[in-house]
Amino acid sequence: MLEKKHNYTAVELLTILSARQLSDGQVVFAGVGIPLLAATLAQRLRCPGLTILFEGGVIGAFIEPGKLPPSTNDQRCTKRANMVLGSAEVLLLLQRGYVDVGFMGGAQVDQYGNLNSSFIGDPARPKTRLPGTGGGNDIASLAQMIVAMKHEKRRFVEHVDFITSPGYLRGGKTRRASGLLAGGTFRVVTDLAVFGFEDEKRRMQVISLNPGVTREELQDNTGFSLDFAPHLGVTEPPTDQELGLLRELDPERLYTA
Repeated sequence: MLEKKHNYTAVELLTILSARQLSDGQVVFAGVGIPLLAATLAQRLRCPGLTILFEGGVIGAFIEPGKLPPSTNDQRCTKRANMVLGSAEVLLLLQRGYVDVGFMGGAQVDQYGNLNSSFIGDPARPKTRLPGTGGGNDIASLAQMIVAMKHEKRRFVEHVDFITSPGYLRGGKTRRASGLLAGGTFRVVTDLAVFGFEDEKRRMQVISLNPGVTREELQDNTGFSLDFAPHLGVTEPPTDQELGLLRELDPERLYTA
């Protein structure tokens, strides 16, 4: 739909909208693909003090245009980096509170921002087995999360089949009551809308519709009843500057096709 209506792909839109959620001075835990592109885009355009951190151990990665690493363990990630540590030390930085934001994704997300990347269906006989957590649970438990994913009804569900990475659990104060005192899901960014979370209920709330998307279309593609912010906005479309730099970073469209 978006590819036909606009001069950018759905993945380019996801990347640019994700980049806009970051602030200068933050430390962001990023994986390859959309998270890395979004963090690098934000760093080049308006957040020069943003520090990119990889699970593979690199702190302060500098990504050269056209040389995107295929893995966070790739040696290209270390060029001009501030420091290279082991994976355990990187995860300890999370525990010590040095990481502000982590990019996340999953097969399912629910109304409270919980993510599932473990399995779909009955745990005794799952229909689909997924990669699992990696460092996802650590990130989700200890830092703010930005979730970036394509918007499909089968992925936006009332309750995830399994909580791999915790959002606000059952809403309200349940996250804090469970012992998770920091972090939580900050934003969910999709090709249809941008979501935040209401302060008291901690339930997903539409704060901005993407260009050309209606409330009805968004609800039809969501597996639970949506709440809309009182002052619902319309997402600003990608600028020529954002698209130009993004395509310079990924000229072969390895991640943004």
